[in-house]
Amino acid sequence: MAAKQPPPLMKKHSQTDLVSRLKTRKILGVGGEDDDGEVHRSKISQVLGNEIKFTVREPLGLRVWQFVSAVLFSGIAITALALPDQLYDAVFDGAEVTSKTPIRLYGGALLSISLIMWNALYTAEKAIIRWTLLTEACYFGIQFLVVTASLAETGLVSLGVLLLLASRLLFVGISIYYYYQVGRRPKKV
Repeated sequence: MAAKQPPPLMKKHSQTDLVSRLKTRKILGVGGEDDDGEVHRSKISQVLGNEIKFTVREPLGLRVWQFVSAVLFSGIAITALALPDQLYDAVFDGAEVTSKTPIRLYGGALLSISLIMWNALYTAEKAIIRWTLLTEACYFGIQFLVVTASLAETGLVSLGVLLLLASRLLFVGISIYYYYQVGRRPKKV
């Protein structure tokens, strides 16, 4: 007796069969909205989480500003650690340094902040970028207040100090601008 050949299998084209596709997606649990209103493309994205929520729509020039900030913090930190007399002289125009220790401690603190800035340059996480921008804005704001208070005490006004104050106000403005730009919710497309 000869073995009877089974009939050839017919492929079902689920790509063209809309009802079949919808039933399959419903069984798999994809395509529906979650609590945040996100539509999942696959079961894997439901289990692992939606990475799109954490990506940043970067404002124009953000990475350049982060790089400039990291270089600025590193440069001033190294100058404060290696050449405290020259840094103090450049800012306060001829005033004599009584002790180099506070300037070197300042350099150490700035070097620590600069390491954070360098690491933030390579991250894509919104929270980390915002925290570094806020840290920067607070630092520049506090530095502006401290230099202004020391000017009121000593009365030594020089071009270097005025440039320092103007640059600190500018840097606070830029950091706050990027802080709010990174924090904005992306528009739904």
